Amino acid sequence: MTEICALASGSNGNCYYIGNKEEAILIDIGIYYKRLIERLNETGLDKNKIKAIFISHEHTDHIQGARITSKKLGIPVFYTKKTYHKCYDKNKADNFGFFETGTPYIINTIKIHSFKKNHDAIDPCSFRIEIGGNNIGVMTDIGVTDETLQNEFSKCNAVFLESNYDEDMLMNGLYPYHLKQRVSSNKGHLSNFQALNLIEQFASPQLKTILLSHISAVNNTHEIVKETYKHLKNKYHIILTSRNNAGEIISI
Repeated sequence: MTEICALASGSNGNCYYIGNKEEAILIDIGIYYKRLIERLNETGLDKNKIKAIFISHEHTDHIQGARITSKKLGIPVFYTKKTYHKCYDKNKADNFGFFETGTPYIINTIKIHSFKKNHDAIDPCSFRIEIGGNNIGVMTDIGVTDETLQNEFSKCNAVFLESNYDEDMLMNGLYPYHLKQRVSSNKGHLSNFQALNLIEQFASPQLKTILLSHISAVNNTHEIVKETYKHLKNKYHIILTSRNNAGEIISI
């Protein structure tokens, strides 16, 4: 059995748990250690099962807990070399390793596939995790979908998928022009419409669970997201992740 959970998802911190009965990994650690333990306790997940952390890119909401969490749990943090060297020292774990995007990395029974994504970072990547016969995608902070993302998405039977903003709310909202351009650019984030398009065009028959992630607190609402995807609710188990608390554990 595979267990997945969004421990945090949003611009204030991102952390995704993927594991089985014996072991687990985290994708990103954008919350501090104290908050991580609170979220694990909320869900009943065991911190001692966590064997490693993989970092998608160097933005603070994905790495700010790396150094202390690594030290407290006695586990390594894996970065690409470019991402590691771009990080501030306070976000560099003492116990660290490197992975090369596109080359699978194995942690015991967990196989981590990484691939490049479109985002305004030095060497950003998304992930597809093979575990217990399942393929779990972690696909957030993406400006635009490309052929690689579409191909990897089509292999997933569960996915943390960005649905960051509503286009009307962004363009008519309070963000200054340069931030509106940044969010909606090919190096920014996926809108509700872009994420929906990806699902409708590239989801495979084995996709059953979609955890809509990195939902903006300013340029989106849960009501708009629910309305956008309501016609898919009988086809998929659709979950909206939270920026303020851990989500439910999904067993696959």
